[in-house]
Amino acid sequence: MLLDTASLYFRAYFGVPDSVKAPDGTPVNAVRGLLDFIGRLVQDHRPDDLVACMDADWRPHWRVDLIPSYKAHRVAQETASGPDVEETPDTLAPQVPIIETALDAFGIARVGVAGYEADDVIGTLTTRATGPVDIVTGDRDLYQLVDDARQRRVLYPLKGVGSLQVTDEAWLREKYGVDGPGYADLALLRGDPSDGLPGVPGIGEKTAAKLLDAYGNLAGIIAAIDDPKSKLTPTQRKRLDESRPYLAVAPKVVQVASDVPLPPFDPALPTVPAQPELVDALAHRWGLGGAVSRLSTALAH
Repeated sequence: MLLDTASLYFRAYFGVPDSVKAPDGTPVNAVRGLLDFIGRLVQDHRPDDLVACMDADWRPHWRVDLIPSYKAHRVAQETASGPDVEETPDTLAPQVPIIETALDAFGIARVGVAGYEADDVIGTLTTRATGPVDIVTGDRDLYQLVDDARQRRVLYPLKGVGSLQVTDEAWLREKYGVDGPGYADLALLRGDPSDGLPGVPGIGEKTAAKLLDAYGNLAGIIAAIDDPKSKLTPTQRKRLDESRPYLAVAPKVVQVASDVPLPPFDPALPTVPAQPELVDALAHRWGLGGAVSRLSTALAH
């Protein structure tokens, strides 16, 4: 089981009231919510391995170099050398180090790689895996990794993680008319305002799905631009032709990496906390006794 950790703690932050505070008044709603999410996932799914995948760089420069608008509207501050600073709620940012310490204290593998997003770590681990993989994320971008033959599916939280939409190829085909790899082509054609992806003007989700159904994939659609016998409308042909520079670079931006150089780590799901004294200290310091107890119980069973 691979966790898109930032996606889940953002959901926890907005789903758990900010009245949940440490004894000193510091909000810890995202911390408590995430620990409870993990406890529920472990209890319901019992994965052999569990990896909390992290955004070491939420907006990698190699993606921005290709499409400068990529996530540009979410930048709070640009930095010349390291990752840009992402706009996050004032009371969420201070909770992230607590989350990281708590994961380490429990012995839950936490993997992030400089220059890459959590999605890329998930893509690499999914590619390397030899058994079934469940990806838990509130980010539809990862639908591109769905693959029934290799038992890859996305568990998308609908309400917390107790209610998960199980996204497999049948679900994707019914909803979007595409398979996993086709979802990446669909996304780059229609664009995604939340990621600053412009898409092809005038081509929304339904038109993109029809084009992919007719021509197979992005390469087939691009070939159809130059084929006078293809059934593209004159407007579609013109817009796709004008969008060639975007279509040339968008796949590298939209597709998750599958070859990230990962550090060594132990993905095995712990049954007892790796650092019990630190877990106790965190529970006391941040008022997390209930969440810590629930996660410990889930791991032990």
